[in-house]
Amino acid sequence: MLVTHMLTDAKLRALKHRDALYRVTDSAGLAVEVPVNGAPRWRFRYRFDGKAKMLSLGTYPSVSLAQARLRRDAARASLANGVDPSASRQEAKRERALALAPAHTFSSVAELWMSHQDVAEATALKSRWLFTNYLYPDLGPRPIREITSREVLDTLRKIEGEDLLETARRAKIRVGQVFRFAIIEGFADVDPTTSLRGALKAPKVRHHAAIVDPHKVGELLRAIDGFSGQYVTLCALRFAPLVFVRPGELRQAEWAEFDLDHAIWRIPGVRMKMKAAHIVPLSKQAVAILRELENYTGHGRLVFPSIRSAARPMSENTINAALRRLGYAGDEMTGHGFRSLAATRLNEMGWNADAIERQLAHAESNKVRDAYTHAAQYLDERKRMMQAWANYLDGLRAGGKIVAFARRS
Repeated sequence: MLVTHMLTDAKLRALKHRDALYRVTDSAGLAVEVPVNGAPRWRFRYRFDGKAKMLSLGTYPSVSLAQARLRRDAARASLANGVDPSASRQEAKRERALALAPAHTFSSVAELWMSHQDVAEATALKSRWLFTNYLYPDLGPRPIREITSREVLDTLRKIEGEDLLETARRAKIRVGQVFRFAIIEGFADVDPTTSLRGALKAPKVRHHAAIVDPHKVGELLRAIDGFSGQYVTLCALRFAPLVFVRPGELRQAEWAEFDLDHAIWRIPGVRMKMKAAHIVPLSKQAVAILRELENYTGHGRLVFPSIRSAARPMSENTINAALRRLGYAGDEMTGHGFRSLAATRLNEMGWNADAIERQLAHAESNKVRDAYTHAAQYLDERKRMMQAWANYLDGLRAGGKIVAFARRS
């Protein structure tokens, strides 16, 4: 029921509860709302951007008629200035909450950000090491909303001062990721790293050590065959040159990803550097290694488990440590070097550069992700290439005449 005459204190005191909520208007959008139970409520009814809206102004008699009219007049003044009084009230409420709430520090937000990351354990440990040793000492206790670009730069310059240029670069990336997360969560308003582009010294490009001379490659393959350490490590050493995937992709391989009958290894995007699914055609030699290894580790999830626990993959240092044991120094050959070896020789031998790049999983981050149609590009040619590559390595291992194999069958 809606009554249109002006309110007075006497009329307000005479209001009675009814079986349904009703309103009695005063003037200029002010009304009192009488619920079935409870105290009458002041309401200001208005329109903003063509939409009907209503603002609560308190309850009667806690808020008198005169006070309700003053609050209505203040809301009308906001409307006259183009401001929605409801939105203005919500913003003021948010600012009061922020002022009363404990400040979110850089370290507290960084910890929250890390808890939201779905990354490999090694990556998570590296991030924590970076935060703990280089970022928390200066930025950790600071309220994240108050941190300036100058403060971030000073922290990064300290890392530079230790000649850790790559560490400084990675630290800047992590700080930016934390701030972008903080902005999304409402803990900060700006990312201070955006103004630091070009402020740091560029780190020297580090190339993974690799043997690419065919005669020396043959020596390396024969040395691997003579490895006397753990059998699983031997299999990993023999398998790595045949598939030339990244070391992390190799050591975390799972039996469920392999179809040995069809000689295919499907690596899901979550385990790839570029987060795009990848297909590795397997040569007959690669399948033979896996068939042998299946008798040892095929009962578990991982193809190359740690010697300490079948539930964990072999250490990221296992392959490099094995190469050191074989007499190859860190500046001579690394586990990642098998990729450089394949890329160098395959290109020199005239194979399709696009097929080589696809097999190396060198994909731009904006390419189609988690799609095996993307992973299968040039697949027929890559199958021929991988088998020819394995045959070529066999020739080098045997120490026979080195012949560049034909690119196409």
